[in-house]
Parts: sequence; C-alpha cells; structure tokens
Amino acid sequence: MLAELFTRIRNAGKAQHEKVDIPSSKLKAGVVEVLKSFGFIKDFRVVKVGSKSMMRVYLRYLESGEHAVTQIRRVSRPGLRVYVGSGDIPKVRQGYGVSILSTNQGIISSKDARDKKLGGELLCQVW
Repeated sequence: MLAELFTRIRNAGKAQHEKVDIPSSKLKAGVVEVLKSFGFIKDFRVVKVGSKSMMRVYLRYLESGEHAVTQIRRVSRPGLRVYVGSGDIPKVRQGYGVSILSTNQGIISSKDARDKKLGGELLCQVW
C-alpha cells in the first residue's frame, strides 16, 4: 500500500513529471500531508473518479532541477513492523530528513512525535 505511493513518487520524480496520480486512502493522505508540510512536495488533492478516489500529488523540484525527494526508505513493512518509543525515534541524515510515524493521534512527523512525547509505528524515512 505505502510501497506503491513511494514508488510512484520516486519514479515520477526521476521522469521529471509535474504530478502523479495515486489511489487514495487515509494512511496515504496522512503521509503526503507530512511530506507537504516539510516541503518535499508542492501540494496534493483527493479527486473522485467514478466510485474511486484518486490522490493527485504535485511534485516539487529544486532550482537545480533535481527532485526535492532524494530518497524515500520504507521502514515498517507488513512482514516486519517496527515500533519505536518517543525516545528511540531515529534522526534522519542528522536532521536534514524526516521520519513519519503512525501514532494513536494520527500520522505525524518525527519532530512532532518528539515534541508530544509519542511513540508509534515507524513508517518511513525521507530525505
């Protein structure tokens, strides 16, 4: 589920696309919201197509023309869930990246989780 989101964003960035369409879910929308708040993507919209909803993600590029997302690494997988406490949340690239967690208060960034002293499932790391 999340792997498809990450792969589509990664591939669209390498192909220099302006936007990419992804099947929508609440989990994916939460992850994309965190990516938007940290400036890895420009914007996103949830669009109804018939009975299904699609999420249109507008990609962000740096002034040099490179994709803003250098790498997305999935940490927790269906076969191996990774849970961390508030004190064990890893720093990504010495603070230049962000970890995204699923907590009992929703999908939040590692910075917000540390501030609120929350732990949860470590979904991915982005830089």
